[in-house]
Amino acid sequence: MQNRGTAPATSAASAGSSFAELPETASQGPLRIEYRWVNQQSDAQTDDPPIAVFLHEGLGSIAMWRDWPQTLCERLGMRGLVYSRPGYGLSTPRAPDEKWPVDFMTAQARDILPALLDALGIDQRQRRRMWVIGHSDGGSIALLYAALYPDALAGAVVIAPHVFVEDISVQSIAQTKQLYETTDLRAKLARYHADVDSAFYGWNDIWLDPAFRPWSIVDALVPIRRPLLAIQGHDDNYGTMAQIDTIAARVAHARLVKLDACGHSPHRDAPAALNDAIAAFVSAQR
Repeated sequence: MQNRGTAPATSAASAGSSFAELPETASQGPLRIEYRWVNQQSDAQTDDPPIAVFLHEGLGSIAMWRDWPQTLCERLGMRGLVYSRPGYGLSTPRAPDEKWPVDFMTAQARDILPALLDALGIDQRQRRRMWVIGHSDGGSIALLYAALYPDALAGAVVIAPHVFVEDISVQSIAQTKQLYETTDLRAKLARYHADVDSAFYGWNDIWLDPAFRPWSIVDALVPIRRPLLAIQGHDDNYGTMAQIDTIAARVAHARLVKLDACGHSPHRDAPAALNDAIAAFVSAQR
């Protein structure tokens, strides 16, 4: 596959970031991935404390998480691994003519995350103690990783995940496109991405493609056997409670938390309630 180039190594959003070179995978060519350790006190080969891997939303990046991974890792007593997926932040951008496939989230879970873990020397013993924490599209990727690699994690926390496409999601994403093209939203997002159009249109185009409308990972959830916490805000304008209720119907041991006065981003809308829910759940598994 063609190497699409590398993101610039310096940016206001890149302070503290490092870069991992990933080899070609079944779904993508060689990649340069921006990543950052949180609470990293020693070499990544050590087993103590466990690692929490953070998977960002459809328009996210390392910088857009702000300080929430740090706050949560301190609460959990874990190290954190935060990274920008291809097309986002300072990672390899999407080529202008590249359109993401319908199964792009599966490719991220199946190929990109394991390749990054390999590149960082995170072995199977460490992965068995690792928690995967994902938001929105990142929550879907976390679910897929937990299903594809059920022995390579300790548990998963998914926040406002998508397991099928709802009308409310498509409507809100269409509205976001209008805002991106007519307001200062593009300029605001450009603070967090070296190639903001790569980040925005990669996500927006596939979600608005009619071919994506039947997308569903509902049946793919069945193999999940590690502890699973699914969290959704009652005021989420990108998805309804049907998303996490469906997860519970497929994964009998899943625990659900439904947050009042909370929209699509609980780590911004209700961080205290979110952190309390995650800390209680993780503590109960130890």
